[in-house]
Amino acid sequence: MSTGKPMRIGVFVFDGCEELDVVGPYEVLAWWARNLRTDTEVVTFSTDGAGVRCSKGLRLLPDAGADDVGPLHVVVYPGGRGTRTLMRDEAHLAWVRELRTRTPLLTSVCTGALVLAAAGLLAGRPATTHWGSFDLLTELDPSVQPDRVARFVDDGDVITSAGVSAGIDMALHLVARLDGVTAAREVRRGIQYDPHPPI
Repeated sequence: MSTGKPMRIGVFVFDGCEELDVVGPYEVLAWWARNLRTDTEVVTFSTDGAGVRCSKGLRLLPDAGADDVGPLHVVVYPGGRGTRTLMRDEAHLAWVRELRTRTPLLTSVCTGALVLAAAGLLAGRPATTHWGSFDLLTELDPSVQPDRVARFVDDGDVITSAGVSAGIDMALHLVARLDGVTAAREVRRGIQYDPHPPI
């Protein structure tokens, strides 16, 4: 697949997406692209290229629309309240299935996995999602093998992550997979990600 750059990563955004589901992975991947892999491009895109309002009110203006974002090697599909509408939107699910056919690696954060499941893309696969959404995940597709412990599940061409902040861990894993553990550790140090919960 020719993309103009050796690596193009797209973060899909939509009304009601969870803020950290988007900006957590974006921070990791953009830091990597800017500092370690300048041949890599990280872009945001929405269905029509218009701005979106996230779950808690943050407004985002994406780089492109779905029709003009161009070829991507990796797509990050976040979660958030907006997934409840999208997972029942047949036109959107058809678009997700089509996106999958031309994207080598599809990833989700949090309840983004619900949309992937509704589209039939997690059938028979191990997957994770937000801790409060496992019942809905298996209701959408009983063949999904839920992993209620992992922060992320790498099943080759599909990676799912657990809720919200787990998207950062998934993105660091993605850097390690694409560029090695040393690069992922440098990104982690660069963004000073070393969680020690205060409680």
